[in-house]
Amino acid sequence: MSNLPKPVVTVFERSPDGGKGLARDMRVRWALEEVGQPYDVRPVSFDAMKETEHRALHPFGQIPTYEEGSLTLFESGAIVFHIASRHTGFPEDANARARAINWMFAALSTVEPPIVEREVVLYLEQDESWFEQRLHLVENRIRAKLTDFSHRLGEADWLDSGFSAGDLMTVDVLRRLSESGLLEEFPNLAEFVARAEARPAFRRAFEAQLAFFNAGEAV
Repeated sequence: MSNLPKPVVTVFERSPDGGKGLARDMRVRWALEEVGQPYDVRPVSFDAMKETEHRALHPFGQIPTYEEGSLTLFESGAIVFHIASRHTGFPEDANARARAINWMFAALSTVEPPIVEREVVLYLEQDESWFEQRLHLVENRIRAKLTDFSHRLGEADWLDSGFSAGDLMTVDVLRRLSESGLLEEFPNLAEFVARAEARPAFRRAFEAQLAFFNAGEAV
């Protein structure tokens, strides 16, 4: 058991994902569960996210943030990187570690942007005359990324010799496509995600965020 200070992660007071575990605090919760580090969460409302107190933790007024003693971090990728580095989220072999970090960057810089763009199109542009055309273009961009990734993964269970923070970040990004139908076009990627979601650490993180959401709804 770690002797480090118990981290505190900020989460949505009322998550817009309806408890589906798609908010970015999910990847932080999951990383902490994978390394066996207990943590607390602190809910933040949408209004409070823009206040000075929260912006002192996250200058862009978003979640999650991560507080561990005197250390404060923002941006989910940086937080997961820190957790994996401090604990056991990366392989011991230096080259394998570098490859895992490579995949973390790829997930956030290459795979996630068009997926988030699709969400913006769906949420904000449905009433526009060019909505269908734009959605089609964005989804084709996503398919191009998934095609490349599918070829790279092949029949492997994980991105390298074993599960690492690279897999965690990549899977959490791909989960944002869970209701799009796009992932199912690539069976090996759908199986990759399902395999990761079956991990006990993922299940604990998912159930924790769902219980938190349900408790808020019951108030």
